[in-house]
Amino acid sequence: MLHWTYASPLILLTTCIGSLAFPILPGTQRVLDVKQKDAQVLILGGGVAGVIAARTLHEQGIDDFIIIEARPELSGRMMSREFGAAGNRWMVELGANWVQGTQTGNGPANPIWDLAKKHNISMHSNDYFGRVATYDYSGPSDFEDVFQESIKNFDKLTSLAGARVPKRLVDMTARSGYSLSGTRPDSPQERAAEYYQFDWEFGATPEETSWLASAWAHNRTFREFSHENLLSIDQRGFKTLIQEEASAFLDEGQVTLDSTVAAIHTTKQGVVITLSDGIELAADYALCTFSLGVLQHDDVEFVPPLPGWKQEAIHSMAMGTYTKIFLQFPHKFWFDTEMALYADHERGRYPVWQSLDHDGLLPGSGILFVTVTGDFSRRIESMTDLAVQGEIMSVLRTMFPNTTIPAPLDFYFQRWHSDPLFRGSYSNWPANFLSEHQVNLRANVEERLWFAGEATSKKHFGYLHGAYSEGREIALMIAECIHGGGCLGLEHVERVRNALPYDIA
Repeated sequence: MLHWTYASPLILLTTCIGSLAFPILPGTQRVLDVKQKDAQVLILGGGVAGVIAARTLHEQGIDDFIIIEARPELSGRMMSREFGAAGNRWMVELGANWVQGTQTGNGPANPIWDLAKKHNISMHSNDYFGRVATYDYSGPSDFEDVFQESIKNFDKLTSLAGARVPKRLVDMTARSGYSLSGTRPDSPQERAAEYYQFDWEFGATPEETSWLASAWAHNRTFREFSHENLLSIDQRGFKTLIQEEASAFLDEGQVTLDSTVAAIHTTKQGVVITLSDGIELAADYALCTFSLGVLQHDDVEFVPPLPGWKQEAIHSMAMGTYTKIFLQFPHKFWFDTEMALYADHERGRYPVWQSLDHDGLLPGSGILFVTVTGDFSRRIESMTDLAVQGEIMSVLRTMFPNTTIPAPLDFYFQRWHSDPLFRGSYSNWPANFLSEHQVNLRANVEERLWFAGEATSKKHFGYLHGAYSEGREIALMIAECIHGGGCLGLEHVERVRNALPYDIA
């Protein structure tokens, strides 16, 4: 593995979205002078999209690029952390954790699965839908029948939406889709079971999510590849698969770490990137792979401001938040299954539990984690760790009323929404996000500033393999521009319109 250091720029591929007026920067005249370019391409962001874009350029014979990454390592939202008390510490995954869909027979393979095999990532088949322990506000409560029914309801939701797509019918929320397919959860148990199938997958509620888009993203992943979910238990960290892939082709001079992009100045002749420390880098092209949430929060300034059609696309899509909260205890007192479901009176209150102290996972670790999403994730980010821990311990005492529960030895959760480098976990397609918005989200600005990431993937938004495919495809387009001496790039829709105007008379 290479040890990255600060390097002078060669090429920077940047995956970004966002806009704000920014005063003309000193030195940006450099972008007009080819002799002063630092690289052909600047790649902004060192996650899956950025690394795969860099690899693709390398494969196309283009090595004059620089990856600029704000964190001290390449990996993006594949973030691992050593967790636990002294003498019993383990690597846990704060962000991306699963290969979702692998390969069926000789069919298409998930490229993340290919990387996991290539770099010998330790994986475990995650038993999502087998035996799941169930609890509610009264303690242990057998509602396995409700849980199994929720699986059928979700399958019906995605199947019906799949049948609607070729007919080009109007989209609506997944909540409407559930209702039209005859599913109307009323009890806390039914709502918790629905949450397990839907929110736990998309990081957002059915009310916030497109019925059609959620169905095609799910179907294209699990029907195109396979229905298998593999959980990373590799003690090097799941991020190893992208870091090892990067080390095979990158030189130290092609990566700059601990460097945050503050501004992006684009002209017809090139791009100038200004870092937070004032350093400027100039290139012919930039590929922005920033999180959609970063672009929505104006954490990066664009000069000139991004055009209206681009800003509309950025703010029309949504960013979901998915938070895993880890606890380590001196001994195991909980369920013997991998998964458990808790039904509270409040939908989304600490519902999905997973034991890592389980055969095939991390036996002896004493680690249990619970997942929350969406508004509840944002709620707990505003609280102290101690307050969140207190709520979780209260829920555990409700789930196990006849058990003396010890104080945790360690406790941690990542605040994804408030982190200025991410502003959420992954993108989510709402019902009012039209196909034309997706075209504009993906489109380049001028011919110089390009965008890639899981959010720009029409087929696989929200998934690691979406980030992979977008990094590769956009880099191929940039390579064509370089080899051809210029290009126009992707088309965009100047004004997105409804099929028919609203009748407000």
